[in-house]
Amino acid sequence: MDERGAGRRRAGLFGAVLGAAAAAGVAVGVAAERYVTRRSRRSDDPYADEPFDELPCDKEFTVTTPDGVELHVEVVEGDESAPDDLTVVFAHGFCLDMGTFHFQRRGLTGRYRMVFFDQPGHGRSGRLPEGEYTLESLGHALGAVVEATMPTQPGGQVVLVGHSMGGMAIMSLAEQQPDLFNDRVAGVVLISTSAGNLDRVNFGLPEVVAKFRRPLMPLIRNAGKMTVSMVDRARSASTDLAWLLTRRYGFGTARPSPSLVSYVERMNSDTPAEVIARYIRTLYAHARLLALAALRSVPVLVVCGDVDVLTPLAHSEEICAALPDAELVVVERGGHVVLLEHADEVNAAIEAFLRRVG
Repeated sequence: MDERGAGRRRAGLFGAVLGAAAAAGVAVGVAAERYVTRRSRRSDDPYADEPFDELPCDKEFTVTTPDGVELHVEVVEGDESAPDDLTVVFAHGFCLDMGTFHFQRRGLTGRYRMVFFDQPGHGRSGRLPEGEYTLESLGHALGAVVEATMPTQPGGQVVLVGHSMGGMAIMSLAEQQPDLFNDRVAGVVLISTSAGNLDRVNFGLPEVVAKFRRPLMPLIRNAGKMTVSMVDRARSASTDLAWLLTRRYGFGTARPSPSLVSYVERMNSDTPAEVIARYIRTLYAHARLLALAALRSVPVLVVCGDVDVLTPLAHSEEICAALPDAELVVVERGGHVVLLEHADEVNAAIEAFLRRVG
């Protein structure tokens, strides 16, 4: 089995963060769950033939961040009817890649010029040689992508769309370059994200299980000091368990598309263990409620599923409380990957927003 294939057997983001919960009894009855999983995967699947990771682009190139990480960037040009002075830049979340925006990319192709990139340590982008990843560096990385892809004509503007950690990167960039948001950013879309207090999230687990999370976070964070093989063995799980954890903690509907769950689980699993360990501290220490002040000068759309257990709806409501003019769209039965799970609703909200600001 090649390295990519072996990676897909790892539990990914949900396995890493929730490994303590599994050890505490969440994974009891895995054998029975495997049977349920196999039945679920045989059910009618609207996305069984969906060409995930196969959408074309017009240009792809590398952008180097200030700390030397090479980012993989793809540009999809608009057609003749697309506004030539507006570019939409998409920033994905933790343990995912640009494919998180598959349905937005498919649905908006031709209508807008779009830019997608893989965050440092994710997808086809390079890794930081040493040290921890920080949200400050993610803000700088996003800024480098914006600078490299900004419309060149006078008055050219961008709309920034961030999912989860991508939304946090937008907040970091706003903190670093508030003038950019006054002059060149036409609008911001924040999907399933948070301005802070992620260390208080219990992932929808019973309190008796959730209380084990904090003491074990230093172990996960310091995993980079171990060998990669040791870390991977620690977070490894059966394919079925990884798939079930992804379905449980990424989706809100009772029976999401099996192919969609597998797609998200593959992105999770392909994120190396040492990358996960080097991101944990910055995500849990994220606190940028005050940085939202820089977004008051631009239109903001906030989207969240009502049953998101990783960045709960209360976090989106807190963002809107700090940005009274922001529009909040709550998607019923939407989980953390609401932009994949309920793509039509999310796309409709984004398209209406782009028409308004463009």
